[in-house]
Amino acid sequence: MMKRVSCATYEGIEAKVVHVESTLTKGLPSFSVVGMASASITEAKERVKSALLSNEFSFPPKRITINLAPSDVKKEGSQFDLSIALLIALDYVQDDLSEWFVFGELGLDGAVKENMQLYPLLLSLANQKIIKKTVVPYESLEKLSNIPNIEFYGVKTLNEAIELLKNSAEAMPNVTNKKIEYPTYDIAGEEYYFDDRYIEDFLDVKGQEVAKRAALISAAGFHNILLEGSPGCGKSMIAQRLRYILPPLSGDEILEIAKLDALEAIEPEFKPLRSYRAPHHSSTTASVFGGGSHKAKIGEVGLAHRGILFFDELPHFSKIILEALREPLQDNKIRISRVNAKVEYPSDFLFVGAMNPCPCGNLLNAQKECRCSELDVHRYKNRLSDPFLERIDLCVVMQQINPNDKATISSRDMHKQVIEVHKRVKLRGQKSFTAKLSDTEIDKFCVLSTEAKDILDMAVHKFALSFRSIKKIQKVARTIADLRAGDVIEKGDILEALSYRRR
Repeated sequence: MMKRVSCATYEGIEAKVVHVESTLTKGLPSFSVVGMASASITEAKERVKSALLSNEFSFPPKRITINLAPSDVKKEGSQFDLSIALLIALDYVQDDLSEWFVFGELGLDGAVKENMQLYPLLLSLANQKIIKKTVVPYESLEKLSNIPNIEFYGVKTLNEAIELLKNSAEAMPNVTNKKIEYPTYDIAGEEYYFDDRYIEDFLDVKGQEVAKRAALISAAGFHNILLEGSPGCGKSMIAQRLRYILPPLSGDEILEIAKLDALEAIEPEFKPLRSYRAPHHSSTTASVFGGGSHKAKIGEVGLAHRGILFFDELPHFSKIILEALREPLQDNKIRISRVNAKVEYPSDFLFVGAMNPCPCGNLLNAQKECRCSELDVHRYKNRLSDPFLERIDLCVVMQQINPNDKATISSRDMHKQVIEVHKRVKLRGQKSFTAKLSDTEIDKFCVLSTEAKDILDMAVHKFALSFRSIKKIQKVARTIADLRAGDVIEKGDILEALSYRRR
């Protein structure tokens, strides 16, 4: 009789359900695992044998076949050990075990050990809403209890797991899911969480009123922003503080970010704080976009999903990286094609770029002399192509530093405005941030007054705006209107949006 439990492996960065099936038939004693199993799973045979024999379980003198289905997906990881051992030990049990997910690495003495892949695998399965109850190592319970809507049954040994599934009908889960302890509000039945502790505050940024206003617009609508200014004027400070005023996160989005943290071997904290990735300009194309000759791994662009991707010293990044960045900026996903793997990752991030006005950085400085020739400046700025710059919504030239500059607004005050915009956006039926609206959604949500439409028409003819630029101006103007709680885009909103165009 065939028995089956479920486990999982990776397919890209998402978990793929694997059905572990077993049959014990008459014949010469043998033990085989089929279904594109990697070396780590093939080695599981010895661990399973030792674990069963160490726990006074006589290994059945039969032909044992373990099948990992579907057979066209490569399986990796030691999390299959416990599934395989249980199917052999429970061959005579009549209960249907197909609804159970079983994860765990076995020690030679039958101890059930934690596996590094377990956490992101379960997070991915939870996001996909295809798992209800699962057997896991007892030592993983504290961490896993943060994942909602799953019943966790912790076991310390193989014998405990056997007894659990023998009496599966009476089994009780070990833990109750933890509640996310952060401020929250409800919109149309969906809870959104935010962190009201601002480790890095905009009060530290003195002056730079135009840049702070642009940062507020960028955060409220998730608009890509480019900051240009002299060294030390506050570009990086603004980029680092932008993270703390971004819109709140839903429970599913918090899980997505936690999964990406787990893939990076970072302990997830389940905070409603969006990710912040800042690769160095010397980074390779593979580290930024992901890749690998045998297994496509996620890069900085994928890890920035739902958060910020910050490129400091933007023109110093290689031309290949800058041009390849156009795809995820436009489509919010990145595709990696290799001989052995073709993977697509979501990459819905807020892009923040920072650059000097010239190679020496003093072109806009009234007190210092610029050492660059016109040719140097031209070459420096020409590293950013027009198609790339068209994907930037807000371009800001930083102001000259003044000793009398003062702090004018805190991150708390800015975040309150962003939250109010977020509520307005959700209540009017927008599924995505304003910066990510499709053409059809722009026509629906970005309604212009007569004066605003006239101003935009004039700008189209005067500046020869492309179709993409027109749509971006409309979306920025929509966010500006939301900040003043306006239902219709007015003339002032369009004029301010036009002021952030790159000249």
